[in-house]
Amino acid sequence: MTELLVIANQTLAGHKLLDEIRSRAAQGDVHVRIVVPMTKPSAGLVIYDDAVRDATQVRVDLALSVLAAEGVRASGEVGDPDPYSAVHDAIGAHGRPDEIIISTKPAESSGWLRRDLIEKVSSSSGVPVTHIVSDLDQEGLPFNVTLVVANRTSSGEELLERLVAKAANDQEHLFIGVVPQQSGHGASSHDARDRLNAMLDRLHGAGLLASGMIGDPDPYTAVLNALQLFRVNDVVISTLPDERSGWLRSNLIERVQKATKARVEHVVVSEDAAATTTTAGN
Repeated sequence: MTELLVIANQTLAGHKLLDEIRSRAAQGDVHVRIVVPMTKPSAGLVIYDDAVRDATQVRVDLALSVLAAEGVRASGEVGDPDPYSAVHDAIGAHGRPDEIIISTKPAESSGWLRRDLIEKVSSSSGVPVTHIVSDLDQEGLPFNVTLVVANRTSSGEELLERLVAKAANDQEHLFIGVVPQQSGHGASSHDARDRLNAMLDRLHGAGLLASGMIGDPDPYTAVLNALQLFRVNDVVISTLPDERSGWLRSNLIERVQKATKARVEHVVVSEDAAATTTTAGN
């Protein structure tokens, strides 16, 4: 079996890299190991480790879902924030691959290329290295991506119906869920994690390709971080009705609309539909 090690971050979903992987898989018995170095968001006063790792795992999960749907044998993992270290950690853990594929942005915008990553990996690993350049600003993505922001309403029927309708309009549609975690002394991410997992279970049960992350306790900051890390077509924000929603009282919808060129939609989930979840948040 041919072992391919793929190192990519924001360009992981680019046309050129996916086409290259498809081409290699079509040539014979190939296993693709995807490693995505972690990237810290810039918004927010506090960096939450769980949220940082989650955001990277989202890329891994969605890439594996897309490849699995096409019959490509693949596995994946979150890597060290330094891509050079991520390469050698993967080699140390899994052995030398037959080839390394590194996907970057164009030279003028790629921090990896400014650090001579391709040359350093080629020299130190002794493995053939293929460099794929993806300009997502020019090429776009081969599918639509919806960012779904919810907390207490994350398992609401109204939200699920809206997302299923979106997927029905596209040949391929990916969903990224964001559930803000609780703040304050003694708060933990457990409740947010439970809500996220419940939402993803519902989306997967409906046949949708989805992954997700817990986010900053401030929902606006959580959205900004996600928009920095992911290229999305639209944002769906789910809340309780007006009089019950702290997010609406803080004008979250309008603030997000001003912060992005992506479409922003608001889904209202009734209290009855949200009653089975815990009571904090929206």
